[in-house]
Amino acid sequence: MTARRLATKYVEKPWGSDHLPPLFPDAHGQRIGEVWFDGPPGEHPALLVKYIFTSERLSIQVHPTDAQRHDLGLPSGKTECWYILDAEPDARLGLGTLAPLSGDALRAAALDGSIQRLMDWKPARPGDFFFVPAGTVHAIGAGITLVEVQQNVDVTYRLYDYGRPRELHLDDGVAVSVAEPYRRAAPNLAAVGAADLLDRWEAPFSLILRSHDAGDGATIGTAGQPGWFVPLTGTGTLNGQPWEAGECWLLDGQAALACTAPTRTLIATIP
Repeated sequence: MTARRLATKYVEKPWGSDHLPPLFPDAHGQRIGEVWFDGPPGEHPALLVKYIFTSERLSIQVHPTDAQRHDLGLPSGKTECWYILDAEPDARLGLGTLAPLSGDALRAAALDGSIQRLMDWKPARPGDFFFVPAGTVHAIGAGITLVEVQQNVDVTYRLYDYGRPRELHLDDGVAVSVAEPYRRAAPNLAAVGAADLLDRWEAPFSLILRSHDAGDGATIGTAGQPGWFVPLTGTGTLNGQPWEAGECWLLDGQAALACTAPTRTLIATIP
C-alpha cells in the first residue's frame, strides 16, 4: 500500500501568529493562522488535517451538517475535532451556548455583540480533545496551538467577528446553528481514547493518539481505507520513506511505521 507525504500550505489569517512553533519555518512577518495538508492537485481527500495558531480570537462561527449539504450544493457537511498541543494559561475555547437560544435570539445576540457572553468559554489545556459536530456554534480563543481534523469542505458561516471588516453570514449561519450547551469534551485524549469517543458520538471519522519509543515499529491504518498519519513528535520511516514531525501523510490502506526517535502521532481514518 502507498503512503504519500502531503504538501504543506501556509494560510495567512488576521488572528494568526507572527512566530510559529519550531516544527515550522519562521513566518517572516506574515500572520500565519493555519498550516494545511490537503490532497495532491486533482484529488480531494475526505478529511483535511491542519495546524491552527492563534494570537487573537477567531470569529464565532458555525458549519452545516451532512443533512444540510444537499440544499447548499456541498459534498458533505463540516464536522471537526481539535487536539490541543499548546495553550497560554488563560486560553479559552467557545463551544456551544450557556443556554439554548432560538434562531431569533441567536441573530439578535450576533448583531449586538452579546453573543460573546452567551457562549460557553471553556479553558484549553495541552492534551485536551474536543469533538465539534457540524451545527455547533464555536470559536477558538487566542494563545492556542492545536491540530484540527475536519471533513474536507471549506465552508464557514461567521456569526460574529469582533468588529473585523470581514463578511458575516447571519442568514446561513443561523439556519444551520444548534445553539445549545456543548457536552462533547474529553479531558485527556491519551487516557480516554478518541476512537471510542468519536464512535460513540457517531463522528464521520475516527482518530487515534499513539506513542512509540525509538526503535518501535507498527502497522498503522485500516486495510482498504484511506488514512492520515500526523506525527506530532519524532522521526522515522513509513513504508521505508523518511518522515518527521510537522508533516502529514495520506495512506492508501495499511502502512509499516518505524520510529527512530520517541514519537507521538495522530492517525485518522474513515470508519
